[in-house]
Amino acid sequence: MISPVPELDQTIVDAKVAEALSEDAPTGDVTVDNIIPADLNATAALTAREPGVMAGEQLFEAAFRLSDPRIEVTIEIHDGMPFVAGDCVATVTGPARGVLTAERVGLNFVQRLSGIATLTHRYVEAVAGTSAVILDTRKTTPTLRIFERHAVVCGGGTNHRFSLSHGFMAKDNHLAVLAAGGKDLSSELQRVMGGLAPGIPFEVEVDRLDQIDAVLAGGAEIVMLDNFSLDDLARAVALIGDRARTEASGGVNLTTVRDIAETGVNTISVGALTHSAPALDLGLDISLTPAT
Repeated sequence: MISPVPELDQTIVDAKVAEALSEDAPTGDVTVDNIIPADLNATAALTAREPGVMAGEQLFEAAFRLSDPRIEVTIEIHDGMPFVAGDCVATVTGPARGVLTAERVGLNFVQRLSGIATLTHRYVEAVAGTSAVILDTRKTTPTLRIFERHAVVCGGGTNHRFSLSHGFMAKDNHLAVLAAGGKDLSSELQRVMGGLAPGIPFEVEVDRLDQIDAVLAGGAEIVMLDNFSLDDLARAVALIGDRARTEASGGVNLTTVRDIAETGVNTISVGALTHSAPALDLGLDISLTPAT
């Protein structure tokens, strides 16, 4: 297992999976209801067709359980665990109609989330031996953020602020509006910091070295270094020292992430973890038997 992975709130999982099942079969499964006998049982194996890291077991299980509570799902490889091509990740047993109706919803969730976990693990492996931590971003699928960020943790990554309510982050557009309004950046940041609730992270984005002193004077606890060259990243890390934590952002991919990490930045945020991860190739192979 890559790291201990906390479970998702099952109530939230069930609500979202129920919504997905309703979307996929709003008035029933016309094909299954008309061609599959009610007295057939199915046994299905969720099989890996390529190597990866598991994520989404609760959603996969819920898809079949909510389709028909008589269906039993046995997870063989749990969230955060790696697998290779050919591994049986889970087995599903129960009434065939429910299994077939839930198949696509269950697969969609587990393929998507395992893809995120697998890509995250590749980034984590790429920076192994450095002090850099891989972070996700808010570039997630609307309404699916909690699941996609869970998948990042399954892959060994770390979650950034969950939402706009969970952290102060003044980015380039915020700073541009302040400048257009004639506001002094350091003074405004100091004013805001004094009124923040305890525990709210205080982060400011810069895209030039000459902005750093102003944001540090304003009390920034984290400085996001956006689209810096490797040389400027190293300079920025040295300039900031232990006065704030550093986060590299922009231009991050599996080819560049190691070099970025070696500049000494504390964290590296990677939007691609959630907005560009390909779905992992997992298949559900079904066999049918008469009910007893």
